[in-house]
Amino acid sequence: MNLAAPHDVSHAGSEAPPYEAVLKRLSGLHPQRIDLSLERLRRLLNKLGHPETRLPPVLHVAGTNGKGSTIAYLRAALEASGRRVHVLTSPHLIRINETIRLNGRLISDEELSAVLQACEHANAGEPVTGFEATTAAAFLAFRDNPADILLLECGMGGRLDATNVIERPLLTAITTVSRDHQDFLGASLVEIAGEKAGILKPGVPGVINWQVAAAADVIEDRAAALGVRLSRQDQEWRVTARDGALCFRSDKGVLQLPMPALAGLHQVQNAGLALACLQNLLGFSVSMANMAAGLSKVHWPGRLQRLRQGPLYDQLVPDGELWLDSGHNPGAGEALAQTMQDWQARDETPRRLHLIMGMLRNKDAAGFLAPFRTLAPKLHAVGIADEGAAMAPGDIVRAARGQGLDAAPVDGVADALARIMADCTGSAAPRVLICGTLHLVGSVLATDPQDELKPA
Repeated sequence: MNLAAPHDVSHAGSEAPPYEAVLKRLSGLHPQRIDLSLERLRRLLNKLGHPETRLPPVLHVAGTNGKGSTIAYLRAALEASGRRVHVLTSPHLIRINETIRLNGRLISDEELSAVLQACEHANAGEPVTGFEATTAAAFLAFRDNPADILLLECGMGGRLDATNVIERPLLTAITTVSRDHQDFLGASLVEIAGEKAGILKPGVPGVINWQVAAAADVIEDRAAALGVRLSRQDQEWRVTARDGALCFRSDKGVLQLPMPALAGLHQVQNAGLALACLQNLLGFSVSMANMAAGLSKVHWPGRLQRLRQGPLYDQLVPDGELWLDSGHNPGAGEALAQTMQDWQARDETPRRLHLIMGMLRNKDAAGFLAPFRTLAPKLHAVGIADEGAAMAPGDIVRAARGQGLDAAPVDGVADALARIMADCTGSAAPRVLICGTLHLVGSVLATDPQDELKPA
């Protein structure tokens, strides 16, 4: 993932942030948005005095979907236990600062500019990608700000991801592997799982979400070759939701905890992975009360997030629902469709589901939409302003119709909402889901940013 992606809309119509020019120059030195390699970053880190070797203990997370949510639960629980927590995630929704957290706060514009300038000076014009430069800058910031632990998310893959320069993490974790980024990680699930398993390190414990058999075999074979002790969902630990509570079982006992605050059936699995990680973090004791706080106080914008204010919310009819989710691959589509199905089954009055969808050209729109077929939503296809890689609305419509969905192009999110509200007169209030890419969700949130997306 390139953190210098062109959807940074946080300063639209105002003065550009001070780091923007530096990052633009650095990104121009190796203009491919994605080029998986470790050598460029290792060269830069060597010139910087190897900040990656002077970090707090690292929990490294790879996988396809759910990495950010898992890290959000971990951060909330660890902070509830009084720990100082650094976080590196990617990509951002509104502004790059979101990707770097220093002791619970977003890195400031001035701090980000300073570490990027240090990277630019040390790099001395050598090839480097925007993601690599920002990763190096984050390591500098983490080195210079004491903390107890660093939660580190892979940008893509694992084996050749820039974050994989950490040679000895405290713990590694892999969320469920599914198909995404096939152009870079391989066409088959076996190849993709092999790339994700690349974060496993000799003798370092690994915690693993449920995997399909082909992916599980790859990860377990790699773990065996490296002497990695795995803690696997449905083997060493289990998580279930029942009667409004979350039940987590492992060899350490049974935990009865509140349901995750993040919406969606898939969040049970993400929360379970976080709990399993907490139980396997050597040197970190986190009480059940702290775990419960992590589940109930977690916040992770843009992931099945309900909007309750702002100009788009104001367009809704009474009792209408407006949701955002940045999922963009078949695995995310399946998780979202399962949740929508569950919600429909619980509705006292049936709601019509509407999808407002934008997507990037390199994504599988048909694969994302296939799980929605039984829900029969109406799809409204939109473009994404200032995103040259956006899929044309007409192509989204063709993919949707190929899955048997009612679909049409519209001029934008506001236009789609206006049409939906006009069509629902006299019927039950609709449920609207804006989805398909983080770029679209970020542009929506930019009109009314959440407090957590604003630097200190």
